[in-house]
Amino acid sequence: MSDLVKIVRFHETGGADVLRIDELPLPDPGPGEVRLRVKAIGLNRAEVMFREGQYFLEPKLPSNIGYEASGIVEAVGPGVDPQLVSTVQSTVPAFPLNKYGVYGEVAIVPADVLAAYPDHLSFEEGASIWMQYITAYGAIVHNGRVAKGDYVVLTAATSSVGIAAIQVVKAEGGIVIATSRSADKRDELLAAGADHVIVTSEENEIAARILQISNGVGAKIIFDAVAGTGILELAKATAQDALIMVYGTLAPELTPFPVFEAWAQGAQGRPFRMMGYTMFSITGNAEALAHAKRYVYEKLVSGQIKPRIDRIFPLSDITEAHRYMERGQQIGKIVVVV
Repeated sequence: MSDLVKIVRFHETGGADVLRIDELPLPDPGPGEVRLRVKAIGLNRAEVMFREGQYFLEPKLPSNIGYEASGIVEAVGPGVDPQLVSTVQSTVPAFPLNKYGVYGEVAIVPADVLAAYPDHLSFEEGASIWMQYITAYGAIVHNGRVAKGDYVVLTAATSSVGIAAIQVVKAEGGIVIATSRSADKRDELLAAGADHVIVTSEENEIAARILQISNGVGAKIIFDAVAGTGILELAKATAQDALIMVYGTLAPELTPFPVFEAWAQGAQGRPFRMMGYTMFSITGNAEALAHAKRYVYEKLVSGQIKPRIDRIFPLSDITEAHRYMERGQQIGKIVVVV
């Protein structure tokens, strides 16, 4: 085993070009930690924001990066069960990104963020599970309490979280109304399980279209990755006691609270709640996380959910993989193999 390993780090914040593959001494796990020999890495938009210095956590330069990886445990630190060595595991994004990172040939992570996944999944699929499915579960099931027949609006639905949310809604018997800026993605979203697709570049009255599709009932859950002023239009299409969850900010402008729309919907007997949401509200709660992991594992075993991989890059092309993510053309997960 080489005494040097390749680890992706950045020494300054900025564009994809700041990512560097550094050769560093093989690290040893500390108390409560393991060393994972990484086989595949799942990319997330949060990591782009972190690298740019636009995330809620500030990088400690030079900084490691990355939430999700799959691989084989090759060493454990003090206080960790030695039986973990040689087991196949993946990482749950339940650690601070400015302390740990998984981009590289090996990763040091807390032992308690490891999770096994069903044997029929590949390393690439194993690195494509927890961020997207826990995010979707937390929104749709844990917070949204989706029920059979509920209409659920998913914006920017071709992302890995969007595809995961489609699968979770369908597993629970809900009806998916997906939105996309591009007509080119309509067929892909329908093939992914969406019941209806609204192409926002072609439709001016998004709320009216949602109400038409739902036979006037409206959406019980709006899971919004775009935010911005578009939230004002979406808020006009809520069902009674609906929940609007904003989990992304793809729109360049600030996001207003739809107070007039809330008043109008309330006057029609359709009051709604609105919340900012991240997966960390689930991963930061031990009981909720346990429920989420069990839910995802069982749905993976049953085949009701299955990671969709858009494109695979080698570790040597990590910069290009980030550029590809920034273009936002993927349908599903971007994976890097080591």
